[in-house]
Amino acid sequence: MENQFPIRQILDGEGNITDNSDELTEDLVKEMYRRMLRARTLDRKSVNLQRQGRIGTYAPFEGQEAAQIGSASAMEDGDWMFPTYRDHAATLTFGHSVTTIMLYWKGRVEGCVPPEGKNIFPPAVPIATQLPHATGAAMAEKRKGSDRVSIAYFGDGATSEGDFHEGLNFASVFKAPVVFFNQNNGYAISVPVEKQMNSKTIAQKAVSYDIEGIRVDGNDVLAVYFETKKAVEKARRGEGPTLIEAVTWRYGAHTTADDPTKYRDQQLSEEKRNQIDPLLRLERYMEKNGFWDEEWKNEVMNVCDREIEQAVEEMEAYPDADINDMFGHVFKEPVWTIEKQRDEYLSFKRGETV
Repeated sequence: MENQFPIRQILDGEGNITDNSDELTEDLVKEMYRRMLRARTLDRKSVNLQRQGRIGTYAPFEGQEAAQIGSASAMEDGDWMFPTYRDHAATLTFGHSVTTIMLYWKGRVEGCVPPEGKNIFPPAVPIATQLPHATGAAMAEKRKGSDRVSIAYFGDGATSEGDFHEGLNFASVFKAPVVFFNQNNGYAISVPVEKQMNSKTIAQKAVSYDIEGIRVDGNDVLAVYFETKKAVEKARRGEGPTLIEAVTWRYGAHTTADDPTKYRDQQLSEEKRNQIDPLLRLERYMEKNGFWDEEWKNEVMNVCDREIEQAVEEMEAYPDADINDMFGHVFKEPVWTIEKQRDEYLSFKRGETV
């Protein structure tokens, strides 16, 4: 099956072109680099903020910037995005502000609210539940006669959930204009992909639903961008859904509450950083083609730093989250089970016996 679903690539880890594209330009390369550098700066800052107790548990994504940013860059205003709790590089690219993303990790409900005119769903914490939602939104747009497209992000672990299969099945039957974007980093928390499924690839699961499935080098932002763009344009033409498997690698933990050294050789992560890093390969490509500029990089970094520091100030100006919000946004009308949980929690906080 791996031979039937080869990994598509434009730029290898050394910055060499492996598959020419007429649309590849200096401006595009620099813009993708800028977006990835911005996202990585945000990610590292967020890990530090969590360690300092200034935000809650955080899900880092360093190493997956190319997968998220390349795919999100292929979407248009008016399209729909259904992220997980880890896809902040994608939502940042699609229109969320840094402040909004930080407010999400501070526990504020404002962190789930997209800018006016942007169709970004709140991050899905339950695994794979966003896939049927993305299919439903795409079906609704098709029913309205629009050409809007949905993209749903999910990890390799999500493919073991029923929602994954239900979302793909409905999308297949109704030819929904949706792109299912899988980031396969090899681990569902501590479970390696070979212990989770017998399938050699995730892309081949598309065969069951008679939809297109492709694999792409998830650390090659250019390949991700162009392949996602093709899938989005196909969906926009009314030709149905696509399953994309972006083969990638996350350097760090599943979350800041996780210890990856217990189940993964972290030395391998450091070796991969030099071999496949999405930012490093763009730097190598630019150097080889004569338009790498260290001064330009420093200017971009300074802009990113200032934006993120300002966002931290704005985030910390908000009061702490109201615990009642956790119980108040479950159902439209209060139900006794949720009210009971809230009362028990508040009693516990007051030191009363529950």
